[in-house]
Amino acid sequence: MSGPEIPQKSPYPVEVVEGKKYFWCACGKSARQPFCDGAHADTDITPLHYTATTDKTLFFCGCKHTASAPLCDGSHNALD
Repeated sequence: MSGPEIPQKSPYPVEVVEGKKYFWCACGKSARQPFCDGAHADTDITPLHYTATTDKTLFFCGCKHTASAPLCDGSHNALD
């Protein structure tokens, strides 16, 4: 696999809980987007660990092309 699949070209809003650990899907193959379900097993792409520092809504990248993983940086606006 050369790069991640694009499950959607917009971010996923997620209510995160302070201290909780999240594993963001970086390969785009997970059925539990934006989080990992182990579907990356046949790729060389691994999930990214994120621990919430406060309770709030965060926007996790859905296109898997963000430079500020796991959060959206607007990279989806440049995709075809």
